Amino acid sequence: MTTCRSVLPAWMLASVLLALYLITGPALAGSRLLATGGVSQIEGAAGGGLSPWGVLAGNASEGELAATAFASVAPLRDYRLTVGGVALNLHDRLELSLARQRLDLDTLGGRLEQQVAGAKLRLVGDLIYHPWGIWSLGVQHKQLEDGTLPLAVGATSTRGSDIYLSGSKLLLAAVAERNLLLNLTLRSTSANQGGLLGFGGDREGGRSLVAEGAAGIFLTRRWVVGAEYRQMPDNLSFAREDDWRSLYSAYFFSPHLSLTAAALDLGSIAGLDRQRGGYLSIQFAF
Repeated sequence: MTTCRSVLPAWMLASVLLALYLITGPALAGSRLLATGGVSQIEGAAGGGLSPWGVLAGNASEGELAATAFASVAPLRDYRLTVGGVALNLHDRLELSLARQRLDLDTLGGRLEQQVAGAKLRLVGDLIYHPWGIWSLGVQHKQLEDGTLPLAVGATSTRGSDIYLSGSKLLLAAVAERNLLLNLTLRSTSANQGGLLGFGGDREGGRSLVAEGAAGIFLTRRWVVGAEYRQMPDNLSFAREDDWRSLYSAYFFSPHLSLTAAALDLGSIAGLDRQRGGYLSIQFAF
């Protein structure tokens, strides 16, 4: 039964995307500038690797559709996170996404799996031309496959929803004649380790307002390097939850293919310190 639950979402996603492609044909495309849709973050939304940004997936403008599919892996000191998902951009106004996460507990034994369904609505603005950039409101609903371990360590629920507000701005020729990308995200959440350790806890059972930030410099039109920071709540008394950090490099080979690599520092996870490692993500867009 567990196997069926884990396979079904992937087949549903593939079927939906294939149907959209066959129905819309050439309309499923995108005419925005290269890289203005960011990459796919670990919960499926468009943005950086760790945090959703104000931009929407792919390169769709008004009157267009775009879709992305991605796969990511992050081997850490005691864990290994793998993620796959898809996102659909409707007319550069609404983004719908679905991702599946698996955290292998290499040292402790076992695994944790979570599905994330997301929606992001562009409220106002434009990444380049609006003086305040682009602002979007998003939600990510998360559901654990098996909550036995999270509930045992103090989590109060196996499902929850994050609500976030993200703003992104591309500053042209801002640093040594290079373009500078900035992002700020404010997130309301009760998730422990992004939800992989459940939601709420014996220390703090309610929601927390946390901040996430990112900056990137375009060394060329196709290559951007930067850093991300994601503040985390601290709901469980059995182990502290540290903030997440990354240094990343993303290269856009074409409007249809990008590759992101990063160095991660996720601090302490479930009582195991110094969870550092690499991150690699490939994204396909059409």
